[in-house]
Amino acid sequence: MTEVLIVGAGPAGLLLASELRLAGVDTVVVERHAQRPDYCRGFNLNARALDLLARRGLAERLVGEGWQVPHAAFSGLPVTLTLAGTHTDHPYSLGIPQTRVEEILEAHALDLGADIRRGHELRALEQDSESVTATVTTGGREYRVRAAYVVGCDGGRSTVRKQAGIDFPGTAATRFSLLGDVELADPEALPFGATPGPGGTVVAIPRPGYVRIITSDRQPPADKDTPVTLDLLQTAVDEALGRHVELRAARWLTRFGNAARQASEYVRGRVILAGDAAHIHPPAGAIGVNVALDDAFNLGWKLAATVRGTAPTHLLASYHAERHTAGAHVLANTRAQVLLGDADDRLAPITDLLTRLARHPAGNRALTETITGLDTRYEMRPGSDHPWLGRLAPDLALTTGDGRTPPGACESTCRTGAGLSPVPGGSPRQRIRGSVRVQGCCWKTTSGSTGEGPSSSGCGMPFRCSSKKAAT
Repeated sequence: MTEVLIVGAGPAGLLLASELRLAGVDTVVVERHAQRPDYCRGFNLNARALDLLARRGLAERLVGEGWQVPHAAFSGLPVTLTLAGTHTDHPYSLGIPQTRVEEILEAHALDLGADIRRGHELRALEQDSESVTATVTTGGREYRVRAAYVVGCDGGRSTVRKQAGIDFPGTAATRFSLLGDVELADPEALPFGATPGPGGTVVAIPRPGYVRIITSDRQPPADKDTPVTLDLLQTAVDEALGRHVELRAARWLTRFGNAARQASEYVRGRVILAGDAAHIHPPAGAIGVNVALDDAFNLGWKLAATVRGTAPTHLLASYHAERHTAGAHVLANTRAQVLLGDADDRLAPITDLLTRLARHPAGNRALTETITGLDTRYEMRPGSDHPWLGRLAPDLALTTGDGRTPPGACESTCRTGAGLSPVPGGSPRQRIRGSVRVQGCCWKTTSGSTGEGPSSSGCGMPFRCSSKKAAT
């Protein structure tokens, strides 16, 4: 019997596999596609995702390959949301193909010993009080995997979610858009960005060697899974602009809607959901992959401790409590962005109010941190007014007993998946001095932070205070 079976080798599944392997958990990943798609769904990692990946030593390489944009995307407002001054070590959005992110995450998971099986498709699940049995097919044959836990990271149409009988309430799509990765016969015929026309708007996003075109699907078919053709996209673009702009050499064509749904339970017995299997939402703000990574970080150490038998009974349930709330916030802010983008005069006063707030420095920062998840703060019990409680742990300076600071001590510890256990003394808003146990070593912590500065390289888990001194 394997300890954890992950279904889906997207960003959430691959990162979760790495987190489990860091803790020594036997992990198998099954992915129905035999190879990674040759098209790219997204091109964005936000500041929150980069802060999390930095705690495993994965951000530096991505940052070195991508391009940095010092603001966050928010649809429907004529204001730039800046990341300068926000609570992050990465005050920018990173432009990098999702396919490249997946390559790096997969290599990391394999290096740690994860068993990744491509071309293996989940067909059925049965769970009892002790385990879950999955029926998997590959190459015309069928086999079964018995696991202590199964995690569905298999997308918005999740087989895991359906097999587990978990409800997926929300709002159905009311409008659809067409997306095509194509070439322009005349590169000067359509400028980059949004171009309005008499029949709608066409968005052109430059990509290496091609252009991503997005426009409204004004007459979607009854079957929304009907394949999109280049002719269909061409017609939609021409009708929106009121003129002909020749498209050719399509690489990827698809249709997407504005549906917003969230699983009623992220944990049911021994079946768990993460990423798009747990929530879908409009693509406003380019937040999807980032939320999936956040789910995986929150779940990984909790599931590992549960499998190992070292977790309190409520720990795994806290994954649902924390990430379901965070997911609901994502659904709310992406739906709000879609509404603000509508040509509806009734929303003009709201747009005007938010625009004025966003032009104020404090309002701009608050809105930016909200839509990127930088304001995430999990509820902790017992409560405390400590400014770090429930937030991503800040990068404490660790000093040895003889006064030396080991280079990268905090970051290197986090890369192994080990935890830091700060035990602050004195006023939580004053300079903190306490003891920190790091893999059996005891360090002093010294920090001049008042709790109002940037969070940075913690261990990928919320900061929790303790009144008990670590042994020295």
